[in-house]
Amino acid sequence: MSQMSSMEKTAEPTVLTASKLAPSTLAQSASLNLAERLARPELLDLTPYQSARRLGGRGDIWINANESPFNNVDTAALDLSKLNRYPECQPPQLISAYSEYSGVSASKIVASRGADEAIELLIRAFCIPGVDSIACFGPTYGMYAISANTFNVGVKALNLNTEYGLPTSYAEDVRGAKLVFICNPNNPTGTVIDKAIIEQAIKALPDALVVIDEAYIEFCPEYSVADLLESYPNLVVLRTLSKAFALAGARCGFMLANEAVVEIIMRVIAPYPVPLPVSEVATQALSSAGVARMKVQVAELNEQGARLTAAISAYCSKSNSSDSRARVLKPNGNYVLAEFDDVAKVAALLQGSGVVARAYKDPRLAKAIRFSFSSKADTEVLVNLFESQRTEQSPETNNK
Repeated sequence: MSQMSSMEKTAEPTVLTASKLAPSTLAQSASLNLAERLARPELLDLTPYQSARRLGGRGDIWINANESPFNNVDTAALDLSKLNRYPECQPPQLISAYSEYSGVSASKIVASRGADEAIELLIRAFCIPGVDSIACFGPTYGMYAISANTFNVGVKALNLNTEYGLPTSYAEDVRGAKLVFICNPNNPTGTVIDKAIIEQAIKALPDALVVIDEAYIEFCPEYSVADLLESYPNLVVLRTLSKAFALAGARCGFMLANEAVVEIIMRVIAPYPVPLPVSEVATQALSSAGVARMKVQVAELNEQGARLTAAISAYCSKSNSSDSRARVLKPNGNYVLAEFDDVAKVAALLQGSGVVARAYKDPRLAKAIRFSFSSKADTEVLVNLFESQRTEQSPETNNK
C-alpha cells in the first residue's frame, strides 16, 4: 500500500500550554545536534504537514492532491523580459484582474504565495506567540494548526458535528481565539456550511477575525461570503488559483479583507511575494477568456466527479450491510470523500491498479479515502475499477 501507507495527518493539533512552551527534557539533552539545540523547543515535537508531494506514491493516476488535470498556461503569451528587476509587491494588473473577477474592491485584496502564505500572515500579524490562540474545526485542512504551532501560537482544535457542520456551542468554544478558521467547502470532507450559518458565526464573534477559506468556492460559488466583506470588518476570505484555475504549481492566492486588516498584513508581508512569472500567468488566467475556460473546466470536473461518486456509492451499497456506517459524502469541491467498511481492501485495490489517492490518520477518517476529480480517461479507469468489484461481489455472479 505504498501510496496509502503514509496517511495524511489532518488537524489533530494540541493546545500549547505553559509546559509545552517550556524547554523540554529533550531540548536539554546533550545528544541533540547544534540545530536542535538552537531551535525553539516546541518545534522539536512539531509534526510537519504531510503534503501530497511529501507523501509521494507510485502509480499512473494521481488523484491525491485535488489538482486540476488541465494545463492552461500559454508560455508564448508571457512577458518575461523584466526578470532582471524585482516585481511589484502587489502587482497592479493582478490585483485589478482579481478585483474584477471576485467583485471585491482592489483595496481589499492582498496577493500571496497561495492561500498558505495568507494563513501564516494572519497568524504572524494578529497573534502574540506564547499568548494568543486560533480556533479551527476538524477534520479540516491541517495547515491552520501547523502554522499556528510553528509560530508558538495556541490552537483550539474543535470538532465539526456528525454532519460536518459547526457545533452548537462554537461561540463559547472559540472564546479567546483571535482567528477562527472555517474551511468552506471543507477539505477533506467536501461538505459545506450554509451561507446564513457562516454569517451568524461572523456576527457571533465580533472580537475575532473569522477566516473563511474558500479554496474550492468555484465549484459551489453560491456559498461564497465574499459579498459580506462590506458589512463585517471581522470577516476575512481566502482564495486560491490552485484548484479551479489549474495553477497549483504557480502558488498564487488571495486574501480578501477590509482595508484595516489589509494595512496590518502589508506591514508583515515579504517584499516580493508574487514573482513576475507567477503574476503574468495568474493575470492571464483571470482574463475574460481565462475565466470562461475555468468555468468550462469546472463543469467538466463536476461531470466526471458525479460519475465517480455514483460508482463509489454503488460499490458501497453493494459491499456493505444495511447497518453499515460507510458513506459517500456529497462533494462540493473537486474531490469526494468516501468512508469504507473495507478500507484496507479498497486501498489495496487502488494501489494494485496504479491509483494514488489520499487516506488519513485522523481517527474520524480512519476508514476514509479522498478521490480528486480528474480527466475523463482517469474517471473511466476508476469507474471500471469499482464496477468490476461490484460484479465480483454480486450474489448472482457468485452462484453461477
